[in-house]
Amino acid sequence: MSRKNQTLGEFIIENQSSFKYTSGELSRLINSIRLAAKVVNHEVNKAGLVDIIGAAGDTNIQGEDQQKLDVYANNKFIQAMTKRNIVCGIASEEEDDFISINSQDENHQNKYVVLIDPLDGSSNIDVNVSVGTIFSIYRRVTPVGTPVTIDDFLQKGNQQVAAGYIIYGTSTMIVYTTGDGVNGFTLNPAIGTFYLSHPNMLFPEDGKIYSVNEGNYSHFPQGIKNYIKYCQMEEGDRPYTSRYIGSLVSDFHRNMIKGGIYMYPKSSKNPNGKLRLLYECNPMAYIAEQANGKASDGFMRIMDIEPTELHQRVPFICGSKNMVEKTEEFMRNA
Repeated sequence: MSRKNQTLGEFIIENQSSFKYTSGELSRLINSIRLAAKVVNHEVNKAGLVDIIGAAGDTNIQGEDQQKLDVYANNKFIQAMTKRNIVCGIASEEEDDFISINSQDENHQNKYVVLIDPLDGSSNIDVNVSVGTIFSIYRRVTPVGTPVTIDDFLQKGNQQVAAGYIIYGTSTMIVYTTGDGVNGFTLNPAIGTFYLSHPNMLFPEDGKIYSVNEGNYSHFPQGIKNYIKYCQMEEGDRPYTSRYIGSLVSDFHRNMIKGGIYMYPKSSKNPNGKLRLLYECNPMAYIAEQANGKASDGFMRIMDIEPTELHQRVPFICGSKNMVEKTEEFMRNA
């Protein structure tokens, strides 16, 4: 039975039996993510004191400038998962292609692949705004013991076995699900231990916060424009409050606790949307659904979208169930 102030390690052990694949491998994988999170947290929190903020001078596969902390976080998470010999493949938003992990054991039985956004919102580091890490875990579909292929990564979100995020803010938290609810753990920096602080996290069915970059309003589809006007209208419990941080993890985390909706729709500037299906949308959608929320591209469930490429982008609308359904209604009727 989970209880507040239980350590993440204790929670993983006690709840291992509720996971349908109880080999212990997934538990070790979550532990490796926990370790890397602590290392990255240490660097994030001293970013203003050392030469680790600003651009690294390279661009990633999406053509975006890589920040120094992007590169650092990417390396640390990959190292943590590969050195422990618990995954057979990793795909990162910062890498052009997936990484096949060849175990030293010729008969290795590693069953999991991880897709990760090592440092979401990293452009905010320079101005001391919360950033995060997003991860998604699948069981491989190709035969165990063989090198992974692209098919192991291009799985629908409804095939995820675990997903989560780490938020590096005023406190550092790991929030994750293995398909049996969502739980949040807060780091005690004095002793380096994560404690269960937010058991059984749930989105309120309704909320009063909408999170969208209104600077792009003129480029949005008419349905989104109409919903934004609906949010601003004085009627009943409206107008809603506009809150947009520009870091997906931070906006999502606030809305899950307080009730709200996050929108990054397609636009004339980004006709396919901007967020990545595999690294951002699927894991956040899985967490949202496990927390009584909903995630959509405006017309269909995010986790039912068939991926066609590693860095595929999609429109993303996620949050309190009634708010997402209202947005879908405006999209259908536009």
